[in-house]
Amino acid sequence: VQNGRTIPALGVTTKSGYLYILNRETGRPIFGVDERAVPKSDVPGEFAFATQPIPVKPPPLARVAYQPGDLVTADDTTPEHARACAELVEKIGGVYNAGPFTPWRYRAEGAAPAVTLGFPGGLGGANWGGTAFDPASRLLLVATQDVGALGSIEKAKAGSPLPYEKTTPGRATFDVRIGDTNLPCQKPPWGRLSAINTSTGDFAWQVPLGITEQLPPEKQNTGRPVLAGPIITASGLVFIASTDDNRFRALDLKTGREMWVAKLPRRGNADPITYQGRDGKQYVAVVATDTLMVYRIQ
Repeated sequence: VQNGRTIPALGVTTKSGYLYILNRETGRPIFGVDERAVPKSDVPGEFAFATQPIPVKPPPLARVAYQPGDLVTADDTTPEHARACAELVEKIGGVYNAGPFTPWRYRAEGAAPAVTLGFPGGLGGANWGGTAFDPASRLLLVATQDVGALGSIEKAKAGSPLPYEKTTPGRATFDVRIGDTNLPCQKPPWGRLSAINTSTGDFAWQVPLGITEQLPPEKQNTGRPVLAGPIITASGLVFIASTDDNRFRALDLKTGREMWVAKLPRRGNADPITYQGRDGKQYVAVVATDTLMVYRIQ
């Protein structure tokens, strides 16, 4: 549980596709949690637990599973991108995913590839930015990304302190390099901002966060990988920079509609802050990699 002391009654897992809403006094799930069967491990001597606790509400915030039909197509993005992703899957001998909490598959010496595709990948789901909470509306905001992780478990090399080790098929993430940008190989969206009504456990809204400028204009609203989280002002504005399209955005808290956007010199990799200046005006600031960018709210 993260932020349990600062957000009453709420906790959020990071690097996961799920949000667990708990009673702050008892720790009990407010909307219930089901113990659901999850895939078994086939690594020799490893016994993964048979079930995992899955919240009844809200639904997953990020992708937690993958099927062959989820592979990106030319209609989703471009023929070049779709072809590169299909070639990647063929080159590594296919990918395996059995749903949420799929463990890394074991590849015996001399055996055919057994590449697992895990969602969320090692970067999330939610990343280090945490959440933002508005006590008036009871809305909780979480930024998430969908970048799958590729890997297998193999027998470790001689001299290793462990019998097995995780390996990758050349790429650790389920994406390809097109021009100067990495494009995920599953269908968009690839990054989202979600608002959860903590009184009901339902989504108030969920929108793609970030654009892919290399795509045709009508296909750019894909969402992008994220790092940091949002903040909410008392006037009902949501500020977030986070995405690798180097944008700083303000959205309407009630609807998720984009109200303002600015291009940063580099990626915004921290949560924004807001404050009142000596002139009595309100400002919002964010660190864009190594530059502090400050804007006045009119």
